[in-house]
Amino acid sequence: MLMRIRTVTMLGLALITVAACSGSTATTASNYKLTLIQGVAGDPFYVTMACGAQAEATKEGVTLNITGGNKWDATVQKPVIDSVTAAKPDGVMVAPDDSKALLAPLKAMSDAGIKVTFVDTQLDDTSFAVSSIATDNSGGGTLAAQTLATLIGDKGSVLVVNVDPGISTTDARVQGFNDEMKKHPNITVLDVQYTHDDPTAATTITTSILAAHPDLAGVFATNVQNAEGVATGLKQANNTVVKTIAFDAGPKQIEDLNAGIVQGLIAQDPYGIGVAGVQQTVLALKGQATTKTIQTSLAALTKDNVNNADMQKYLYKATCS
Repeated sequence: MLMRIRTVTMLGLALITVAACSGSTATTASNYKLTLIQGVAGDPFYVTMACGAQAEATKEGVTLNITGGNKWDATVQKPVIDSVTAAKPDGVMVAPDDSKALLAPLKAMSDAGIKVTFVDTQLDDTSFAVSSIATDNSGGGTLAAQTLATLIGDKGSVLVVNVDPGISTTDARVQGFNDEMKKHPNITVLDVQYTHDDPTAATTITTSILAAHPDLAGVFATNVQNAEGVATGLKQANNTVVKTIAFDAGPKQIEDLNAGIVQGLIAQDPYGIGVAGVQQTVLALKGQATTKTIQTSLAALTKDNVNNADMQKYLYKATCS
């Protein structure tokens, strides 16, 4: 199938339209119009999710718009949601930037007759969503803690660098991490530091914690932007002792893994989340049964296994080409 791809940037939003051209062999009862609202545009995780959603939209013969704010902020995402609601697509896949603050606009979207599917993140109230699709984030946090504990010899102080409180995915990762670390009495978990998804802030935090805690043995970064900032902070300090486990596997994270700057990555399957998001939304539009909760897989990447064939689906993309 041929596709037309058009990108427009305005008011801090990136909008990509993917439309099926003539000659499609796909058959649907209606040419549904769907929209994917990313948590933040340009993040490799959400770029990869969009690639999966685009591929599945083409397969289903539906039109897909992709939009998102230019930073992780509920006040930035709310007008995006309101704008999409006003455009009246048939269905929306959305990664809410806040589990509480965005309830009203997303409930209004659902009340307008638009099918809503949560992808990656979700609200505390999921009752009106046709499906919620995400990684087992708590399990990922547990895996990160176990891996980091082994790397640091089960002793020392560790730092958690997070985005903001109130985000379902990263909150679950931190909870899983902290619960596991309670089983390691010789490890002290320092107070969580928040960066507002700003890698520069993560760099500054890493530098200051290194100075204040000379016994710092490890860092857990909960997403792509934080992982990049932590890696920069360690490089600037010429620190090769502190071990780092990071969530996500963007191109920069893979580079840092291969360079030995980070020792492990807890990688998700954002492409699969995008595919499943379109599938579940289309099922709902057709009046067919959907799966209320879907957990996608994750993997622990190391320098030793990152090039294995079975790990390639966990590597995030900078573009869909």
